Amino acid sequence: MTDPRTGLPAAAGRRERKKAETRQALVAAARRLFVERGYDDVTVAQIAEEADTAVTTLFNHFPDGKEALVFDDIAGEDERASSLAAAVRGTGSARAALEALGRFFRGRGVFVPDPSPEEQQVLGLILRTPQLRTYARRQWEACEEALTAALAAEAGAAPDDPALRALARYVLQIPDLATDATEPRAALDAIIARLVSGWGADPA
Repeated sequence: MTDPRTGLPAAAGRRERKKAETRQALVAAARRLFVERGYDDVTVAQIAEEADTAVTTLFNHFPDGKEALVFDDIAGEDERASSLAAAVRGTGSARAALEALGRFFRGRGVFVPDPSPEEQQVLGLILRTPQLRTYARRQWEACEEALTAALAAEAGAAPDDPALRALARYVLQIPDLATDATEPRAALDAIIARLVSGWGADPA
């Protein structure tokens, strides 16, 4: 069973639960203050105070500071890269992998069809804050090597195949590009369809 407050297994130790609770308190405090006051008008000291913890504790959990707090990026973990690889795994070809990646993106961020009020607030904050848009784009771009290797494994190609690296690079620009469209979900589908068409001759 999983503890709904922390997302950890119910049997997780007290120390792990405390760390998860502190992280969640920091994320909640940061998002609340950013929405209320604006991203640029909130300091890490104010976030730590709101979460009733120390600034050093905040940076222990979120070394990248304010941006990481918005996205709840856990230090030492690469959720994006591992999630992308998991979405591709078992598809058997670059073309099928692209279709799976389309489904993957539809469940994230601006592409979610019915976001909760809190999700809407966070998305709005990201869209109107250039620093957060830049951070998100940089985090997706950092997944290039992992996604290239995952695509290559499914297509039966070398892990450094330049064509698949190019494909990975295109895919990782989708969240930023489609977000600016009038209908982001439709833009996502159109980009994926074009990429599938372009890689339609995939021999795998």
